[in-house]
This record gives sequence, C-alpha cells and structure tokens, in this order.
Amino acid sequence: MMQKWNRKRTHFPLLAVLFSLFIAASIFYNERNIQQIHEDNKQQQSSITHTSLLASAPPKTSGANDQKRALASLDRFTTCASTRKYSGKKTGLTDRTMESSRRGGTPESCNLFSGKWAFDNTSYPLYNESHCPYMSDQLACRKHGRTDLRYQTWRWQPHNCNLKRGQWISMVCLLQSAIPPEKRSMSPNAPLTIFKAEEYNASVEFYWAPLLVESNSDDPVNHRLADRIIRPDSVLKHAAQWENADILVFNTYLWWRQGPVKLLWSSEENGICEELDGLGAMELAMETWAEWVASKVNPTIKRVFFVTMSPTHLWSREWKPESEGNCYQENTPIEVEGYWGSGSDLPTMRMVKNVLGKLGPKVSVVNITRLSEYRKDGHPSIYRKFWETFSPQQLSNPTSYSDCIHWCLPGVPDVWNELLFNLL
Repeated sequence: MMQKWNRKRTHFPLLAVLFSLFIAASIFYNERNIQQIHEDNKQQQSSITHTSLLASAPPKTSGANDQKRALASLDRFTTCASTRKYSGKKTGLTDRTMESSRRGGTPESCNLFSGKWAFDNTSYPLYNESHCPYMSDQLACRKHGRTDLRYQTWRWQPHNCNLKRGQWISMVCLLQSAIPPEKRSMSPNAPLTIFKAEEYNASVEFYWAPLLVESNSDDPVNHRLADRIIRPDSVLKHAAQWENADILVFNTYLWWRQGPVKLLWSSEENGICEELDGLGAMELAMETWAEWVASKVNPTIKRVFFVTMSPTHLWSREWKPESEGNCYQENTPIEVEGYWGSGSDLPTMRMVKNVLGKLGPKVSVVNITRLSEYRKDGHPSIYRKFWETFSPQQLSNPTSYSDCIHWCLPGVPDVWNELLFNLL
C-alpha cells in the first residue's frame, strides 16, 4: 500500500505525486521515436502512442512457459511468408467474458472533460521547464526559441465544477523536484523503464507496448518499420508486466493510422499473414486487451484507466478556412466549443467507446481528446530539437517541418495529469 506524503512542504498523498509520471514516461521515449517528424506530419503519422504502466511492485520474473513463448515472439526482423486478405476471424472476446464487467458503476457527478480553457498567468505555469533534468528536447519549446509563452498559462475549466488543485508540476518533473536526489532513481532506457521513490518503496513504471498486443514494433528504439505486424490474439507477453501494477494507464491510437496492418495469428505456423485496415486491426487488439482486463482485473485492488487519443493540428484550414498552414505561429486556443478536427478520428472514438463500454466499471476513461483539440497553440511547431538537417528551401517554409503532434511543456499534458488525479 502506498504511504502518505509526509514532508512538511506538501500535504498531498504520494499517490497524487506518483501517478503523474504516466505522461512523462511517454515523453521520455518520444525523443527517440520521431526523428522524421516533418515526413510524418504530411502523412498524419506519428509514433507518440504507447502503453503506460504505474506500479508499486516490481514485475514478476518470467517462468519457463514465458521463456518458451518469448522464443516465438515477434520482433523487428519478423516478416510474413505471404499475405492474404483478412478472413474475418475474431479474437477470443465474448459477451460471456464481459458479463461481469458490465455490472455496477456509479454515475459521474461532474463532467470534467467538458469545459473551456481560461487564461491564468497567476497560477500557471505549474513548473519551470529549465528546472527539470528529464525534460525532452523535443518538448522544451522555450529552450529552443519560442518567445510567446502564453501556451504555458491556460487552465482547463470544466463547466459547473472545478478540478482539484495541489502542488502540481508535470510528470517526472514533479517527481524529481519533490524527492531528494539520493532518494530517487531512473532505470536506463528499456522496454520497462522504472522511476523509484526509494523512501516510500514505490515505483512508477513505463512499459513500451504501442499496439497493446504483441507486435514487431515492441522494441522501444528500433521500431520504424515498413510494415506493422501484430499478433491480434496475443497479449500475454505484455500482460506479464501489467499483472503486479496497482494502477494501469493505457492508450493507443496514432500508430494505427500508418496504413494497413498485417495480422499473424498465434495459430498460424507457416508465417502467412492477413492484412486489415488500421481501424479494424486496432479493434481486434482492443478486444484482446479488453478480454484480459475483464478476466484478470479485480477493480477492488487494481485501477485501470484508458486515455483517449491525443489530437494533432496539421491543417489550419480546419479552424481557419482558406488558410494553408498548420500549428505554426498559432498562439491562442480554438474558442469554438465543440470543435472537432481531422486529427481525431470519430470512427476510432466510437469503436473505443464500444469496447470500453463492455468493461463497465473495470476501466475509467480519461477523455483528453476534445479539450486538447482546442489547443492548436500547444505544439512545439519549429521550437524543438530536430535530428535531421533541413535544406534552405525547408527552412524558408517553417510549416513544412513544424511538429504539430507533440506538446510543449509546461502545457497541455499537465492538465491530463490533473484529470487523472481527479479520477483517482
């Protein structure tokens, strides 16, 4: 059980501090995952989604069966012997499996996800970008030349209620500032990265599983592949790492928008893959994940959250008709309540809602999509580190390489953390 935060400088539970790393862990990895952002922008692609894991106990070591299964696991060298059309085969998700998950649940007294952004340069920003040693160079917009800092000073204000407030800075930035250096540690980059608060015998862990089910993209470094190959019916490899967590936070989205996905079923011994569009493949993966949640998660001892898609702002004509830009030089939120752009896919949202609905109270939804849709000003644009060298022609046209997928920090992701804290 997590202990209470008992230092004099704050009176909030340690849990309120620890949960916020789930976003930070994604930032920690993103720096390596999108070295060609200008190409991805043109195709509405990115590699920013992932599965996040929070835990207060270390994962179990693999047994003989797990080791045997790992030998047959997909990796970046996996290829399909041949590919055929999708046969219509489904994963093992059944209504009977989900029956117990549908029961129970209490209505939400306040819709935290419906509201507006209020300018607040008194309470915000919640922390100083330069004071966080874990800050990623692709998110440190001020460091890389952004002078308009209003993106740091917007507070999310739900209609008819308020977010709970506390001593908030975001993600690992909060953790490193609140815990003495000798009492904290971060493991090296790996599929499972762990931040430990040693004084409290607690840890916050990030586990790299961008497609939820087993895939050839499960290497956190080498995953920029021509074809996405998944085992749509196999989540056991990843689930072995999820089992001991007290709080689990999942999300997945943009990886499924990179074209057709190849399916290599566990029962297929000849390397023959089936091909399916990204939405259909995501639904299969979501159902396999949901079956694991329905059958393995006891909501009285484990909390599970699913974070909805993080939107992009690649086409300014969607909020400014007849313009030809993107998020470059945008410095205020969209004020039209109910705005919806192409960076958030409605069919995908409906599919996710349907799958999560079958799980009932076993999963809480953190709906960041619409509130983030309003924040066209919150992306790094050109104010981040890029790994490639741009030509003079590209440099003369900043919109051609602007990053309208990630988010500046301090900024929008801080509110995602506040929302999660309220749900906890």
